[in-house]
Amino acid sequence: MTDNPIGSRASRASRTPLSLLGTGTMGTALARAWLAAGHPVTVWNRTPARAEPLAADGATVAASAADAVAASRLVVVCLLDDASVGDALEGADLSGRDLVNLTTGTPAQGRARAAWAEARGARFLDAGIMAVPPMIGDARSGAYVLYSGSPALFEEHGDTLAVPAGTRYVGADPGFAALHDVALLSAMSGMFAGVLHAFALIRGEDVAPKDFAPLLVSWLGAMAPAAFGAAEQLQSGDYGRDVVSSLAMQVAGNATLLATAEEQGLSAELLTPYMALLERWLAEGHGDEDTTGAVELLDLRRMRGGRPA
Repeated sequence: MTDNPIGSRASRASRTPLSLLGTGTMGTALARAWLAAGHPVTVWNRTPARAEPLAADGATVAASAADAVAASRLVVVCLLDDASVGDALEGADLSGRDLVNLTTGTPAQGRARAAWAEARGARFLDAGIMAVPPMIGDARSGAYVLYSGSPALFEEHGDTLAVPAGTRYVGADPGFAALHDVALLSAMSGMFAGVLHAFALIRGEDVAPKDFAPLLVSWLGAMAPAAFGAAEQLQSGDYGRDVVSSLAMQVAGNATLLATAEEQGLSAELLTPYMALLERWLAEGHGDEDTTGAVELLDLRRMRGGRPA
């Protein structure tokens, strides 16, 4: 980024122009990062008033989505959902365009949207933003965006895409960005559930949440590398490999967690689904293995008598 938040006219002329559809909180943060780096940016939003503030930062506000698409070869979309993407681009000429979809969706939607874009003459990348808006444009924030789809598109525009946040290309399959995105967010959701339960346990006691938080963060950080061991077990298919705390031990220990919740007058509903899964896997005779093997119970193909891919 340059020190000038808008960028000089000369620097803009040497930077890749792009069009951005969608100027909500995230879209606005993205647009400002590109503008600050000197990229000519055309913006469009279904509610025009939400795009107008970017004009003061140097953006060109398009009257329609079709006009925005026509203004630049590189078109970035950051809208509410996949249906919004289809609606916004329905009347636009995508021939020869490079379409980058930053809209949150599912793997199937990413693949379908890629086929849709390619049928209209566009190269396509799907993406998953691993950041919140305040992290965008801050190189120290750790923000990054997952991309999948056209490798040629990513190679050509990688430097431009890296301006607002780091980039991680995860494969030519257009569904892989969403798959990685949702997998990471799912892990985060489970962590947040545990964090909420932990804070609920200390409520009403002489334990200040601010004093407890450093212990919680430190403990979760120490446990996170266990994911590497789980990955090795999944890769090999050997759930008895390098077991530190067996399934049987974990299930037995869960009784203390449940008893403590009851003593504290607390519902254990954030924990019990996971505990029930472990109990089912234990009942199938895997007590000496790691808990990782319980992943088999999540595979609906296995439950229906099929075979996992």
